[in-house]
Amino acid sequence: QVQLVESGGGLVQPGGSLRLSCVVSGEIFATYFWSWYRQTPGNQRELVASIDIGGITHYADSAKGKFTISRDNATYTVYLQMNNLKPEDTAVYYCKAVYYGGAVAWGQGTQVTVSS
Repeated sequence: QVQLVESGGGLVQPGGSLRLSCVVSGEIFATYFWSWYRQTPGNQRELVASIDIGGITHYADSAKGKFTISRDNATYTVYLQMNNLKPEDTAVYYCKAVYYGGAVAWGQGTQVTVSS
């Protein structure tokens, strides 16, 4: 099995930055696609960014130009660098991995709150 643990969330002022981390453990070499989602109360969980084993990335329109997803192959850690944060970025952020056989693993989420 694959396990994901997110960290790095917290309270930040508008215009500030945070870097979220997602540590992948278990059958790490079976994973081939990673992504970050976010969810606010009463809304659907939405895709923020993704990266595949070739390093190809995709971003939601809301993330383009200020969020960056990356992956460290040595530590199997997936990052989401978030810059110029705004109150509308407040959400619980989740890490997701797709692995062997098309199985999916989710982390427990980390809260990001943007407020002055």
